[in-house]
Amino acid sequence: MPPRHRETWGYRDVRACPSGGFSAEIRFRGMRLGLDNFDTANEAACAYDAAVWRLRWPHRTLNFPNVPTRERTQELTPLSRLSTDEDRRDNWRREHRLGIAEMDEEAMAMWCQHFPQDIINEREFYAQRRAERDKRRAERAAYHEDKRRRKADAQFNMRLGVALPWESDDDRLM
Repeated sequence: MPPRHRETWGYRDVRACPSGGFSAEIRFRGMRLGLDNFDTANEAACAYDAAVWRLRWPHRTLNFPNVPTRERTQELTPLSRLSTDEDRRDNWRREHRLGIAEMDEEAMAMWCQHFPQDIINEREFYAQRRAERDKRRAERAAYHEDKRRRKADAQFNMRLGVALPWESDDDRLM
């Protein structure tokens, strides 16, 4: 029995891709599930039939109703990777972000070629900021070390029973 002629190449839910290949998809519970991309329309139609067999849909929805069993269909076409509309949107977003990042890199390369002094100034600016940051860190470390040393001295003096190391005018302490 010849395949059903629904579209120009004659297979149900098989579409031509702009790249020259073919894609198969199946609509199931309100979702459009892409079954994968194939080199020929025949391979795409076989993948569609394998999905129909797995979903236990009626034989009238098959592209090749003369294939007798599910096992024979799976021999003709291995399991394909499903891609949903959400997968397509996520992929588009990733490609869009990648395109923007590539355009940014190209713009930065052109900027570096046309304005080398800006790059030198930027490097000097960040070197100066790193030096200031390192100086602040060193000051903070010295402060904390001094604080730890004074605390240890005060605890040592308290253990010895020596008077407080600071002067106080408060009569309550005496």
